[in-house]
Amino acid sequence: MKKALLFSGSIVLASALHAADIPKASPAPSKKPDAATAAPDKGVLFAPETSETAGSVAVEGRKIDYKAVAGTIIVHPDGWDDAAWREQSDSDLGDKKNAKAEASIFYVGYFKKGVPSADRPITFLYNGGPGSSSVWLHMGAFGPRRVVTADDSHTPAAPYRTVDNAYSLLDASDLVFIDAPGTGFSRIAGKDKEKAFLGVDADAHAFSEFIKGFLSKYGRWNSPKYLFGESYGTPRSAVVVNELETGDDIDFNGVILLSQILNFDLSADGPETNPGSDEAYVTTLPTYAATAWYHNTLPGGRTATIEPFLAEVEHFANTDYAQALQMGAELDPAQERAVADKLAQYTGLPAAYILKAHLRIDGGMFSKELQDSAGLTTGRLDTRFSGPDMDPLSKTADYDPQSAAIGSAYVSAFNDYVRKDLKFGEDKVYKPEIDIGKDWSFTHKQPGMPMAFPGPVNVMPDIASAMKYNPQLKVMVNGGYYDLATPFYEGWYEMHHLPIPAKLQANIEYHYYQSGHMVYAHEQSLKELHDSVAGFIRRTDNLGG
Repeated sequence: MKKALLFSGSIVLASALHAADIPKASPAPSKKPDAATAAPDKGVLFAPETSETAGSVAVEGRKIDYKAVAGTIIVHPDGWDDAAWREQSDSDLGDKKNAKAEASIFYVGYFKKGVPSADRPITFLYNGGPGSSSVWLHMGAFGPRRVVTADDSHTPAAPYRTVDNAYSLLDASDLVFIDAPGTGFSRIAGKDKEKAFLGVDADAHAFSEFIKGFLSKYGRWNSPKYLFGESYGTPRSAVVVNELETGDDIDFNGVILLSQILNFDLSADGPETNPGSDEAYVTTLPTYAATAWYHNTLPGGRTATIEPFLAEVEHFANTDYAQALQMGAELDPAQERAVADKLAQYTGLPAAYILKAHLRIDGGMFSKELQDSAGLTTGRLDTRFSGPDMDPLSKTADYDPQSAAIGSAYVSAFNDYVRKDLKFGEDKVYKPEIDIGKDWSFTHKQPGMPMAFPGPVNVMPDIASAMKYNPQLKVMVNGGYYDLATPFYEGWYEMHHLPIPAKLQANIEYHYYQSGHMVYAHEQSLKELHDSVAGFIRRTDNLGG
């Protein structure tokens, strides 16, 4: 989903591939594929599909006519060779039971009419999960149609309302929304398909191959290029941009990160499983404070504006709080009590509860405890949301009220839109998210390392490598104050600890919004996000306009 992490369950694939996805058998089995007609993105199990439509949208008062293409591109796992593919025997090409792994990647591309492609930036957008489709960014942020949801409460059931998106990013860039392998209308099949596509490095390679295939298919090699990833899409972007720049000599103009997590050791989910590493508590504290400010649960009342308050909390987090955590068992009881009292002032949690937790509150505990007296669970993806407790006696939150509040609207609206407007998927099942728990590999080979190492994923070296390899690469960091899945201060912390020369820090810019993980779920924040991202693209597209 749009969630930062999904760990449980397994992927359920369709029991059979639709006939349209399978190439017709050759009428002459002895004939090898014709090099003039066999494309690198044409596989054994899948064949590309496209559906072209047209539309228009007014973005902040300016009409934009566009062409929309909904389709699929076939990609192969690492090590695939198109020359070797052409040399296969005809029996191998026709043997679907023993075919090598392939992925059919679904995308929706929007191209502004009347502008030569060489004069238009192209932005590749995707959500995270891992195991999420791009429906959330597509229908909530930058597509030409947007679903309207309640701001901080449960959206009533259907019929849902979709509107022309006045904040579509089409005014600044052509757009390509990509569904990760196995999600949305994307499918994986063949031998060891999970190993081939479900994992940090395998997933990034599939996206890299898709992007190269798309640039070739639509003649966009010389366009200004951008990656836009949300949530797990941010570590994906770090790996993809490094792979494409250092491995394929494809420089990007910019990488746009929304709701960032590059170092999973900083996750607010379960830091207690890694005792001795306390940075996650430090980087999460400002989000606790922002949430208490929003719900007006601060003991001394709240300030008129949030930014000065958060600056004060960030200073405390990096000084007194960080020092107290680092002292461990040597922390003086009186000092521990003083820090707990200060945490209570900033978080709205009882000091006694904080002391009982040894000053260490994880995200699930905070969500359960903040409004516990009212029988409410606080949201995770967006802490502005609240919902009834599932289990009043549980230690941590049992569900996420924000996911429950808006998920149906996004999924229903897209299923209606893709079939009626984009003319795609009438006989297919759209999978907004899939469980990848037992199949996903978090093993990652960092740049310059001889092998992949197990342990929490950290792709900070990847984006650092890309920035050093291409010193002109610009990075934009975006976060919501009320995001407890990937706290906004975590992104700031990560980028200020990148192993890069000090002068490259000037290539990074930061933007924060009074919203949550899905910043665009709050309309005013969506407008601000649009204006910030559009401005970033225009400043970095090298078009001189």
